Amino acid sequence: MSLILEPGQGLLFMKVGAHAQEPLEDIIRRKTQEIEDAGVAFWGYGGGTCHPQNMVQPFARSYERRGQVIYLCMERMDSKHVALQIPAEDFSVDGVNWERIHPAIKVLGSRYALVIRNLHVDEFDLPLARTKVALGNSMGARGTHYVRGRVDKACLEVTGESASEPPEAPVRIGLVAELVEPYAVYVR
Repeated sequence: MSLILEPGQGLLFMKVGAHAQEPLEDIIRRKTQEIEDAGVAFWGYGGGTCHPQNMVQPFARSYERRGQVIYLCMERMDSKHVALQIPAEDFSVDGVNWERIHPAIKVLGSRYALVIRNLHVDEFDLPLARTKVALGNSMGARGTHYVRGRVDKACLEVTGESASEPPEAPVRIGLVAELVEPYAVYVR
């Protein structure tokens, strides 16, 4: 955990819960088995704030060039995601060229997926006031200002400096993984 909160560290923050009618604990067990069987897991998600090609891939590559690991830091939340449990069959890094998903990997009810390994429980407080958005239209905005309302994920950099405004409560991280090449993909 200490490496995750060092200034200059890149991390992808995401709120997680039940997805495609599957409880989070079942998802964690399944993803852990996928990593054991395939070497990686695909963590499915949707929405436009962490688009695979426009956000996650360039974000992760920029930190990888610095010799850093990008950590996926997940805050548990109550969720009633009701998408059907239809597994994706194919993935694409660029949205043009498609490949079959490894048979040990199952992605349900998602448009995109993060490519992860080393999924584990790790509980700590993440002070979003000590982070900033690492790229995109909101680049430089404090994590506390960006992750609000319907925004439930973000590519962030730890700044080490607190905002001068009244402090906000940190978010409680409960689950961590490492992003690995190609970091995020389209799934269908």
